[in-house]
Amino acid sequence: MQLEMMVILPILLFSVVFHEYAHGIIAEKCGDDTARVMGRITLNPLKHIDLVGTIILPALLIFSGAKFLFAWAKPVPINPRKFQNYKLDIMKVAAAGPLANLTLVFFTLFILFLLRIINFNDQALLGICHYAVYINVVLMLFNLLPIVPLDGSKILYGVASQGVRNVMDKLEPFGFIILLVLINIPIFRRIFFGLVVLISETLLGII
Repeated sequence: MQLEMMVILPILLFSVVFHEYAHGIIAEKCGDDTARVMGRITLNPLKHIDLVGTIILPALLIFSGAKFLFAWAKPVPINPRKFQNYKLDIMKVAAAGPLANLTLVFFTLFILFLLRIINFNDQALLGICHYAVYINVVLMLFNLLPIVPLDGSKILYGVASQGVRNVMDKLEPFGFIILLVLINIPIFRRIFFGLVVLISETLLGII
């Protein structure tokens, strides 16, 4: 299992970096050049490393023999005051991250399609591609959860009523705690990973 995790780690690292890169690109297109000025619109992982989320957490999961691997990169700095359309642009920037992971899913499926056309059956490479699909589906779905500070909360905030926004504002300081509690609830994990498997297997079954 630990060897398997070590194979997955580079895929996970690139996926979280690409996720943050997409946030920066769309923010710039919306008028905010903060990420560009700070050198964060890059695929260089060294620019996106978060001590806890990119190094400590994955290492602990690997060496503890955990059955799953998760990580996050340092959030790209954004200044919403520079946006051209405040509410809409916040939603666009937030959605860019999950859509980046979805893009990687379809890119990987395209690679698998090409491999099938040329009848290439190297199991190691096929396994890596399958991992890439699963990992990016996990990242996409997890970040779409409507819990602060995840991208889904920013998307919801843009379309929610004022009452819902008020509740979200009050819960914001406790967002990380809520996430920790949620991911430790067995029924949530079963539903979440069941959905991950359903989506991943459905997409892989098309190829």
